[in-house]
Amino acid sequence: MKKQLTVLFITLFTCFNLYGQEQQYVVLEFIKVEPDRVLDYLEYKDFLANVHKVSKEEGHINGWDLWSLQSGSDLEGENFQYVTVTYYSDPVKMMNGNDMEQLVADAIKAFPNMSAAEARQKIRDALDMRDLAVRNYMVQVASTADNFEFQPGILASFDLMKAVEGKFQDYERAEQEVFLPHHQRKINADLMESWRFLRTALPTGSEAKSTHMTMNVYSDYLQFFNSMEFEDMEITEEQQQEVEAGLNSRDQKWVYLATLETVVR
Repeated sequence: MKKQLTVLFITLFTCFNLYGQEQQYVVLEFIKVEPDRVLDYLEYKDFLANVHKVSKEEGHINGWDLWSLQSGSDLEGENFQYVTVTYYSDPVKMMNGNDMEQLVADAIKAFPNMSAAEARQKIRDALDMRDLAVRNYMVQVASTADNFEFQPGILASFDLMKAVEGKFQDYERAEQEVFLPHHQRKINADLMESWRFLRTALPTGSEAKSTHMTMNVYSDYLQFFNSMEFEDMEITEEQQQEVEAGLNSRDQKWVYLATLETVVR
């Protein structure tokens, strides 16, 4: 076990040093809440948002989002209602993101009249309110050139992919060299707001359910549906062949359409 942890952190730090301080690490948590507890959970998410605001001010995180899922194929047959996205500047902060004592300290700063015991219980109650079925640790590999500011009400599709065995590098190259310029042209045509490409940050075996994810961001449903009709007139026949090769290098496992409910920046 010790050897496995050593390999894990060597992998994370190698990636961190390769890309530098601006590299972004992301934790996605797909959440299921029982129907009779949704209203209670929504009250706790406001509490957590205030705690995360302090966490950002203290430099523990770069940001936090809560998205409500509108549609998608369910992992493991689960019916998810929400996904949270927490952003970090380095892998160590990412791995320490669920440290209870740090969360309690941030909660006390967010709510000065709350004791440590009360803060700890409130956090436990908030976490117990939902069933965390899936947690993905990821690192951002590429993104479009945009300055879009996330605001409640925007849309995003979370597309989880699995690179075909033996075509891992081919798939990443296709996303960065073929699909990224395509999405940049969409942004320039006001048919998309932002696009990000992420890979799993932790070592995975051949049985991993997904290895990568793209996050496609839209201002509203009108832009989303217009984007679906977009025909890239600039693409050449050679580039079209590269697109097809890229599609064949990965298996699109799940797609979730979500609306941003709460954002901390």
